[in-house]
Amino acid sequence: MSYHAPPKSPGLAAVLSAVWTGLGQIYNGQIGKGVLFMFIQFVNAMLMLVVIGFITYPLFWIYGIIDAYKTAEMMNRGEGPPRQI
Repeated sequence: MSYHAPPKSPGLAAVLSAVWTGLGQIYNGQIGKGVLFMFIQFVNAMLMLVVIGFITYPLFWIYGIIDAYKTAEMMNRGEGPPRQI
C-alpha cells in the first residue's frame, strides 16, 4: 500500500513565496527549508543597513519563488518527496 500526496499547485507555491519568502516551500511540505528561507531573508533585510542587502534581498526573493515553483512541479511528476534541510 503506497501513499500518494495530493498534487501541488506550482502557481500557488510561487505566489506564496512571492508574498512571503519561504511560504511556498512550507506549502510544498519543506518546513525546514521554508523556515531557513525566512531566516535568510531576515538577515538580508538587516544587511540593507550596510547596502549589500539591497542586492541580496531581491535576488534571494526571486530564487525562493523559482525554487517553490520547480519543487511543486517535481513533486507532481512523482520524482519523490522533497529533500528536507
